[in-house]
Amino acid sequence: MEQARTTRRRFLKGGAAGALVIGFTLPLPTRLEAASAPFAPNAFLRVGADGVVTVVCPAAEMGQGVLTALPMLVAEELDADWSRVRVEQAPADKAYENPVFNTQLTGGSTSVRGMWEPMRKAGAAAREMLVAAAAARWKVDAADCRTEAGKVIHKGGRTLGYGELVATASKLPVPREPKLKDSASFRLLGKPTRRVDTPGKVNGSAKFGIDVQVPGMLVAVMARAPHAGAKPVKVDDSKAKAIKGVRQVITIAAGVAVLADGYWAARKGRDALAIEWDLGALKGLSSAGVSAMLSEGATQANTVALSSGNAKDAAAAAASRLQATYEAPYLAQACMEPLNCTAWVRGDSAEVWVGTQGPGPTQGAVSEAASVPASRVKVNTLLLGGGFGRRAATDFAVDATLLSKASGKPVKLIYTREDDMAAGFYRPAAVAKLEAGLDSQGTLTVLTAGVSAPSIMAAAGMKLPDSGADMFAMEGIADHPYDIANQRLAYGRREPGPQVWFWRSVGHSQNIFFVESFIDELAVAAKKDPFEFRRALLGKQPRYKGVLELAAEKAGWGRPLPAGVFRGIAVSQCFGSYVAEVAEVSVAKDGTPTVHRVVAAVDCGMTVNPMTIARQIEGSIVYGLSAALYGRITFKDGRVEQGNFHDYPVLRMAEMPKVEVHIIPSKEKPGGIGEPGTPPIAPAVANAIFAATGKRLRQLPFDSAALKEA
Repeated sequence: MEQARTTRRRFLKGGAAGALVIGFTLPLPTRLEAASAPFAPNAFLRVGADGVVTVVCPAAEMGQGVLTALPMLVAEELDADWSRVRVEQAPADKAYENPVFNTQLTGGSTSVRGMWEPMRKAGAAAREMLVAAAAARWKVDAADCRTEAGKVIHKGGRTLGYGELVATASKLPVPREPKLKDSASFRLLGKPTRRVDTPGKVNGSAKFGIDVQVPGMLVAVMARAPHAGAKPVKVDDSKAKAIKGVRQVITIAAGVAVLADGYWAARKGRDALAIEWDLGALKGLSSAGVSAMLSEGATQANTVALSSGNAKDAAAAAASRLQATYEAPYLAQACMEPLNCTAWVRGDSAEVWVGTQGPGPTQGAVSEAASVPASRVKVNTLLLGGGFGRRAATDFAVDATLLSKASGKPVKLIYTREDDMAAGFYRPAAVAKLEAGLDSQGTLTVLTAGVSAPSIMAAAGMKLPDSGADMFAMEGIADHPYDIANQRLAYGRREPGPQVWFWRSVGHSQNIFFVESFIDELAVAAKKDPFEFRRALLGKQPRYKGVLELAAEKAGWGRPLPAGVFRGIAVSQCFGSYVAEVAEVSVAKDGTPTVHRVVAAVDCGMTVNPMTIARQIEGSIVYGLSAALYGRITFKDGRVEQGNFHDYPVLRMAEMPKVEVHIIPSKEKPGGIGEPGTPPIAPAVANAIFAATGKRLRQLPFDSAALKEA
């Protein structure tokens, strides 16, 4: 889909008496609509005659808190009364593009980072216009007026509520460069604020994609191809069609769908299908084969992502050398809400109701699938029951659209968890072969790495850099913070076959485990404390060093722990934020590790809502710890062996450690927070396990049997 870049300095002035609308320049048809219908949600901000402020949120809400954080940006600069601020979800429109991606997409922990300035400018422009309107009414200098809690206040004591000023303000020119507040004058940003979406999620009124009901709708469940490239060569649908409520059976590229009056009829019909699949080139795919291919790729890695000094000579001159091979498996995102989309193709238009991270890409994909212009595709973005990158893909929206087009009916497509897990979009498996050298003083002088993994960039249709090194495969390794004079860090791309995609924290999720575990190994080899060893290598990285020191201090690093409990530490940076975590772990006689406590220190720059930051770090730890203890997607004879949470477990409530989050005050620009807490937890726990048992775990998930032997 063609995407036109919208500059954040161009604002929309629109409206009539009774409303003030502020936002970015919209495409011409939308501007005309906004002019005639000022209350239409086609801008970031509107102020009603009743004084209620409505903020239109351009990012998708998947539990990360953007329905609160982004309105806070507007409300701060507007000096709105927070109790009178409302929020609406933005439609799919170029006006709501994420400036980081130049499309309307939520991911990469970019929502606050991307909209930090645009949404503040929207609020600041509205505030200046409201002040100008009040000054004109009072016939005073605008400089003698201030704003507070939804009112303009003159130095003489007169006040006017924003609602009383919108008609006049709507006629004024929009400031092109409104003055933004200094952070020292923030009244809302940086203050703990309750999330606006919590009540609806507690009382059940919140609407997720799976809750959608459309008159005349059919529900579809699909027998999806076991993997990309597999095709049905023979389909016997006679038993499926005999089930009460089943209306149609339709074959599309992704599989064979049963359409019925309700979910259970569709599910029973799908289960009754007899399908013979041609598994194609991947019919012999196995996890052992994947591991062997990636190991070979790591050994032969020759696409250099970073080179400095002379690694070969430095390794030869080292007083001692250490080698290690690390491995991580494919992982599923395992969103709690099963993937779903409701689509309705009607002639030359289409409408979808979907929990998607990418309304912009979805609009384009639905346009192509339905063979209608993108301008005739309406995307209703619902709450997401988990995203983690999976809902940045458009496959489920495309499949629903194709089924609606073929059936002539509105269709709600629901992927069963087994279907999504067996034919989903996985975090790549990866192998890293690491080698380092220490001098006689225990100083790290050389580091080499060969990393092999499939390319997410290629899978997502992105152009690889000129070096050929996939940025996602190497992030966390090629940009590690440690001061090492001689390095050669290289990528060896291999493509075992399964579809790969974005997973929470992307390449950092495995690469920080590799690097931070290996750094711990080097500290032991150098006979140095792991915390002190890291700190000595971070002299040029004050923000890394700051979170490392704070986490160690708050965790009581070096102080005694209860008998049988040991500490491990790790540090990382991704998406503009720095996180260090200390894990306190014990290992039972049967080899089962228990994580008792995690202390996290975070430097994410200027903050919006500390409550959200703490909760995102907690959630990231749950997600990363689930992967470290249990997560793996394995293959045998071309098929995935996992299906649901019985064989792809996630952390249970009773297993959850106590988590403490400490935020470093900062004047730096905001970093992301939805993902940075995930990467450090696996190495922090692995390093604590080594302290407890002397056993170095170099493969995810952790092997309790190996710990029992230790």
